Amino acid sequence: MTDQKIFSAQGLTKVYTAGEVQVHALRGLDLDVYAGEVVVLLGPSGSGKSTLLNIMGGLDHASGGRLFFKDLELTALDDRALTAYRRQHVGFVFQFYNLVPSLTAYENVALVTEIAERPMRPDEALALVGLEARMDHFPAQLSGGEQQRVAIARAIAKRPEVLLCDEPTGALDSRTGVRVIEALTGINTQLGTTTLIITHNATIRDVADRVLYFADGRISRIQKNETRRAAAELAW
Repeated sequence: MTDQKIFSAQGLTKVYTAGEVQVHALRGLDLDVYAGEVVVLLGPSGSGKSTLLNIMGGLDHASGGRLFFKDLELTALDDRALTAYRRQHVGFVFQFYNLVPSLTAYENVALVTEIAERPMRPDEALALVGLEARMDHFPAQLSGGEQQRVAIARAIAKRPEVLLCDEPTGALDSRTGVRVIEALTGINTQLGTTTLIITHNATIRDVADRVLYFADGRISRIQKNETRRAAAELAW
């Protein structure tokens, strides 16, 4: 982790309107995230975690406030510019793997490397998540944890500066979940990828540099871990 800011949010708000009802998903949030950090986001459903990640990832627009990615003001960009930002800088990992069933693990990763500016080879990305021996298998031939690791390999193959993970272990048992967290923290260590992980599993906070606790659209507390535990030490 360095003292270089990757993200800086100032008074960030997001309001969703459903008919005559307004839902305040983010209420004036301030946050700095630093290069190479692992940050875990904890809090109940509806507390603003996914909304923040979606705005950071360029998938959604803020209603107010400002958000910077380094010197680039994301909150000033139109949809086309946000698409370019996502393509160049951000990798996403979601709870559901979104793999193409008719393509092998290698081919699923290659989908991203074909459009990236400076990609790693698909086999290189799969080796980073421990799946070099499963490159030629189709998703149906892989376990849930293996499919999620293919999704991680696909996300990192374009060498993103930021990896945004929304409940990456949500559909997995504890042993498989630990392998997925190992893959994420291993990539952070090897590539220096700034990594944000949303989870309902409080145990995962031990692998983070900092833990953000969310409540009602705000960060209620920030916990700094003096040392990060290895994923293999986690049990839930």
